[in-house]
Amino acid sequence: MTDIKSRIQSAETIVVKVGTSTIIRPNGKMNLMIMEKMVRVLSDLKNQGKNVILVSSGAIGAARAKMGLTQQSISIPEKQALAALGQLNLMFIYSKIFREYGQTASQVLLTKDVLDGGEREQNARNTFKTLFKYNSIPIVNENDTISVEQIQFGDNDTLSAIVAVLVKADLLILLSDIDGLYNKDPNNNADAELIHVVHGITEDIKIAGGSSHNDLGTGGMKTKIAAAQICIEQNIPMIIANGDDPYNINRVLEGEEVGTLFMPDRKGVKNG
Repeated sequence: MTDIKSRIQSAETIVVKVGTSTIIRPNGKMNLMIMEKMVRVLSDLKNQGKNVILVSSGAIGAARAKMGLTQQSISIPEKQALAALGQLNLMFIYSKIFREYGQTASQVLLTKDVLDGGEREQNARNTFKTLFKYNSIPIVNENDTISVEQIQFGDNDTLSAIVAVLVKADLLILLSDIDGLYNKDPNNNADAELIHVVHGITEDIKIAGGSSHNDLGTGGMKTKIAAAQICIEQNIPMIIANGDDPYNINRVLEGEEVGTLFMPDRKGVKNG
């Protein structure tokens, strides 16, 4: 455990994923307070010389209220159109806040099949490397206008793990609306206990993940466990923490026990 804490504290390339339910309020408006705090934390990490990537959901959620679509059930084409509308607004807000902290944000839209082992994968990897060289903070989202998988299932949890693998990240942090993985659904069980460390994705862990999700996002603990599986296999530690307090990112990097840590499979250098 000491070794993994040391790895986390010395992480140089960090991917942070924030979900819809963290940055979009229940009424569909953006939670500017949380977004500002998170950007401040990420900007300070960049000032320390670290490579930082933000994977952000929320484009569809941001556009729904603006277009007056309050019903939960809308079609895939409608969601894709909302993604196009909301992404512009999302990037405007992020770019404005990052600029206030002296940072340059960039937009990267990907699909999950980018890890094809071929030219597209290498092109994406080269893009991130060059953005790091330019001291930019890439903001990643799935290209929902051409990809329906994330719209239906993922809320970018899987995508964030794929990005972590792509850039050979030292750490992936998933900011969610829950403190971490519990042994049972805390919404329905008052005696639910937080699991601080997970050493492998067993059937018990999958069962503990359940299928809880919120109305705005499409993700849930199941998709976070799927992301953890990808990271574990590639020797990348992953942490689920509560995004309502973005300073949890700092606490993680200072070695505090925050949320749920998914331990990588083995010591040493990451694959690739």
